Amino acid sequence: MSILNETYTLSHGVKIPKLGLGTWFIDDDKASDAVRAAIEIGYRNVDTAQAYGNERGVGAGIRACGEARESLFVSTKLAAEIKDHDTAAAAIDNSLAKLDIGYIDLMLIHAPQPWDDFRGGDYAEGNREAWRAMEDAHKAGKIRAIGVSNFLQTDLENILAHGTVAPHVNQVLLHAGNTPEELLAFCAERNILVQAYSPIAHGTLLDSRRITAIAEKYGVSVPRLCIRYALQLGTQPLPKTANPEHMRSNAEVGFEISEADMAALRTLDERDYGEHAVFPVYSGK
Repeated sequence: MSILNETYTLSHGVKIPKLGLGTWFIDDDKASDAVRAAIEIGYRNVDTAQAYGNERGVGAGIRACGEARESLFVSTKLAAEIKDHDTAAAAIDNSLAKLDIGYIDLMLIHAPQPWDDFRGGDYAEGNREAWRAMEDAHKAGKIRAIGVSNFLQTDLENILAHGTVAPHVNQVLLHAGNTPEELLAFCAERNILVQAYSPIAHGTLLDSRRITAIAEKYGVSVPRLCIRYALQLGTQPLPKTANPEHMRSNAEVGFEISEADMAALRTLDERDYGEHAVFPVYSGK
């Protein structure tokens, strides 16, 4: 069975496809074509965000793809700067309007701090308020699942201690060479699915000699090895591309990485993001 037909089950019973399409850096006017191409190939999971500026394009692609809405899983993210209930509630409704697909399958708080203070100040109360707005939308049926992104254990503990719904998902930077073992264990204990964005480290792993050597053992590309690695960790990878050929290749992960090679990949340290370190998530904070 193709990975595109496999699912995880979230803690409240909602199913989410195991492989998704990330849309960061896909312009709004290109997003519809990318989404339609992915769905034609067999993808059923599409991830966007308010910060990406392409919710309208993603929604247009969903509406035009010819697949039943209920067969698709669409995620978006509340802007990281929003740390109060009323602004969050309005932003959720704005995403619903821009996407125009009836409901959102998963919505995340994009980061525990605003991007210009990433890993900086204390926004615990603001996150609780934003989470309360997410819970309200979830209870109202506007959103099927709610979660967070870039949250560390202390950030998760804040929500778990004060919320009425535990996060269903935590989407984090995870790839071969950057495996947050303690956070993975914490989320697993609490039945929080970890999503892996940038599973190829924004492309920087293509230049890794160590990862390339392991990929060659299996006769696969570095991206396919990295996506398979994320899957074997029990996480849900979101490789981003607008290229249909890359979409097809990324889904060809019907091989098994050995225990020895998984152990080697888990202990690698590959976090030199070069020019991409200008983005907060790659900054090393």
